[in-house]
Amino acid sequence: MQTPVLEAVKLNKYFHEPQEFHVLNDVSLTVQKGEFISIMGKSGCGKSTLLYLLSTLDTDYEGTITINNTVVSGLNERALARFRNRHIGFVFQFHYLLPEFTVLQNVMMPAIKLGALDTAAIEQQAMEKLQQMQMQDLAGKPAGKLSGGQQQRIAIARALINKPDIIMADEPTGNLDSANTAIIFDIFHEIAQQGNTIITVTHDEDFARRSDRIIQMVDGKITG
Repeated sequence: MQTPVLEAVKLNKYFHEPQEFHVLNDVSLTVQKGEFISIMGKSGCGKSTLLYLLSTLDTDYEGTITINNTVVSGLNERALARFRNRHIGFVFQFHYLLPEFTVLQNVMMPAIKLGALDTAAIEQQAMEKLQQMQMQDLAGKPAGKLSGGQQQRIAIARALINKPDIIMADEPTGNLDSANTAIIFDIFHEIAQQGNTIITVTHDEDFARRSDRIIQMVDGKITG
């Protein structure tokens, strides 16, 4: 039987201000390698909160999260940061590129931080990811000079640079038009076909419908 790439068991999350609120209620989830999953639900249902727990960015919760056979719940921040940089890539609704740096420099940054390769090898890998996004011709251009769709493709290239097992994306097409949304979906689909796991939070029903599985959330619980 295949071992899940990610397993969450009985996750509970509380917000304590301005008053206590039970935002995630006994959420359990299993994700297999190569799955392309969309998490959907109305605003406030807990879907983005769940993604932040699964991505190890939020550690204040009850329950257990296991990624690649490593129990990440309870790891200290330094160990989590190292694990996150190696195994998880992030794509957010806002790209968080450094506008004054070139496209190539932005893509290289996570690999430089990981420190597993020398600069020449990192640059080569970054160019390969840009070619995958069909953005190699813009490598030397300041990131702040790109369109929104181009910047999001660069953000995906950056998320892929360390060859993570899982790409997590929070509303990755929320600021894009339909043409760029289709491009981003096709990129994610191709990445999943290559064996990476994709977990997205989205409000876009058409985007979600084309993924492998839709997880519906209502009031902090998975309902389907």
